[in-house]
Amino acid sequence: MTQIDQTLAAVAARALEFVTDGLVVGLGTGRAATAFVHALGARVQQGLRIRGVPTSEATATLARQLGITVVGLEDVETIDVTLDGADEVDPNLDLIKGYGGALVREKIVAAASRREIILVGSEKLVQRLGSHGKLPVEVVQFALAFCQRRLTALGCRPVLRAKDGRPFITDGGNYILDCGIEPIASARELENSLRAIPGVVGTGLFIGMAECVLVGDAGTVRELVRKGA
Repeated sequence: MTQIDQTLAAVAARALEFVTDGLVVGLGTGRAATAFVHALGARVQQGLRIRGVPTSEATATLARQLGITVVGLEDVETIDVTLDGADEVDPNLDLIKGYGGALVREKIVAAASRREIILVGSEKLVQRLGSHGKLPVEVVQFALAFCQRRLTALGCRPVLRAKDGRPFITDGGNYILDCGIEPIASARELENSLRAIPGVVGTGLFIGMAECVLVGDAGTVRELVRKGA
């Protein structure tokens, strides 16, 4: 097990403290979320009763394999708590997500949740969103060229995400444009500008959605809580 895997395993174990019997739990996508789903599956096999709402088909498949009951948004009125990862976390606990390709479903599940708990290693902490230089934007296939031009006009540098030599297709049947960016002066203003482009389905900016971030670092896990949460 690598150091990163050990860190994520420790964070996932801590995240189980937010899950109690009978809850509806949002299940994220990506490396940290996968570690949590494995830890949750072990608890379910020990008798914990929960229902999981997955943010991707990959997570749904894994959850079923681990014995977790999988339901959709049509089956529940609300989600009690969602446990997910992030690609960047700023001091306000605003996020960039979507490197794993599930940003739209992740944002929908987050919005449907009473609590959004984020699991990361310390390398994901940044002083300003955009510090890692990439912001995923999901667009409908028909609007690809149009969205590329509009994003370029906003100062982004859109690159069509590919997998195995072909365009990456999200679970919603859309493309992802990975936009090269500089550190963002105002994430909310950028979000509004991007969402105003016809054909943009969603962005990787998650503003004001995370209640708590669990940060793994050198064998310890610390808890960051958003002001006013």
